[in-house]
Amino acid sequence: MKALFISYNQALTDRINNLLDEHEVRGFTRWALTEGRGTHNGEPHYGTHAWPSMNSSVLAIVEDEKIPVLLEALREIDLLTEQQGSRAFVWDITAMM
Repeated sequence: MKALFISYNQALTDRINNLLDEHEVRGFTRWALTEGRGTHNGEPHYGTHAWPSMNSSVLAIVEDEKIPVLLEALREIDLLTEQQGSRAFVWDITAMM
């Protein structure tokens, strides 16, 4: 199993929800409001007057074989919405209860 963490502009929530549904990722935890800024470029997402946009983040535990397909689908969303600054990270899950 893998942990998939996705951070994205909250304007993309419907697209992320659809992606999770299409790939049968049922269980996840969402943080509706998260702040951040990109490593290299893009505007900060701080929810302030100067930087009003906000991110949302999702953490899902998924089967190993789904990760490449999910990452590719997320890359496609990111390419279409490059200024939004979506990111995804994957960790190994060594134990669960």
